[in-house]
Amino acid sequence: MCNLYSMTRTQDEMRRLFEGLGAADALGNQRPLDEVYPDQAAPILRVEAAGRALAPGRWGMPSPRFALEGKKTDRGVTNIRNTGSPHWRRWLAPAHRCLVPFTRFAEPAGKGRGNAWFETADGAPAVFAGIWTRWTSVRKLKDGETTDDLYGFLTCPPNAEVGAVHPKAMPVILTDPAAWETWLSAPWEVARDLQRPLPDGALRRVAQE
Repeated sequence: MCNLYSMTRTQDEMRRLFEGLGAADALGNQRPLDEVYPDQAAPILRVEAAGRALAPGRWGMPSPRFALEGKKTDRGVTNIRNTGSPHWRRWLAPAHRCLVPFTRFAEPAGKGRGNAWFETADGAPAVFAGIWTRWTSVRKLKDGETTDDLYGFLTCPPNAEVGAVHPKAMPVILTDPAAWETWLSAPWEVARDLQRPLPDGALRRVAQE
């Protein structure tokens, strides 16, 4: 399960990266992020009523009802695998899809071994295939009820590089701009085929900490 990634591109670099997707810049003053953890804010490219926008989101989609029994807060779900679940199906249409830009992502390397970091082997820009929604909940008791733009990204079986560290899953990663457009706009019957691992050799392990 990926619960840590980085997004170190500047705001101008992200604008140029997505200029073919027709997204407005609603990020404000966005700094590069060396580490993004669950429940933190980070840039996403999402579909809104007014069109596509690069905007901040809070990492962690609403949890299923059963997971909240006996709890006073919902810290959210970062990684989504079972898109057949009724809980997730409501957010699979294009209006709730997003792209999550990243430069590296981490997977736990095992007890006491820290995290293994991965990036694209050829340095190609990459995004996670995500979903987002505007949601009112209690994320932290001290903050009370808040309304947030929440996001998470899909997972799939791992490829060889990630599977050597984490054999259960890896994020759904898209490196082809044509696939970015498909994810943002295609019917689910088409877009769901993108929930698959990158080919073996498409990632390289760059660090462990």
